[in-house]
Amino acid sequence: MEIKREDILHLANLSNFSLSETEAESLEKDLDGIIKYISQLDELDTENVEPTYQVFEMENVWREDEIIKQDASREDLLGLSKEVIDHQIKVPKVL
Repeated sequence: MEIKREDILHLANLSNFSLSETEAESLEKDLDGIIKYISQLDELDTENVEPTYQVFEMENVWREDEIIKQDASREDLLGLSKEVIDHQIKVPKVL
């Protein structure tokens, strides 16, 4: 696979990046080198190699859900906020 300048400029456009000519040339060389390096894996003989899905033993650790009684009441916690509407803390609008 060969990286072309059009590919670099297309990806930059999709990513909303502006690249100078020097940056585009450098990126083209870097990506071409990376792809050539990775393509060396195609030369490996993996005919009798079983796929590895997990390299070390892992096990889910499950625990029971417990509701721990809190010392503070709902009213105490709501009392700490600046503004409460309908038993809910009012926060600034986030967009």
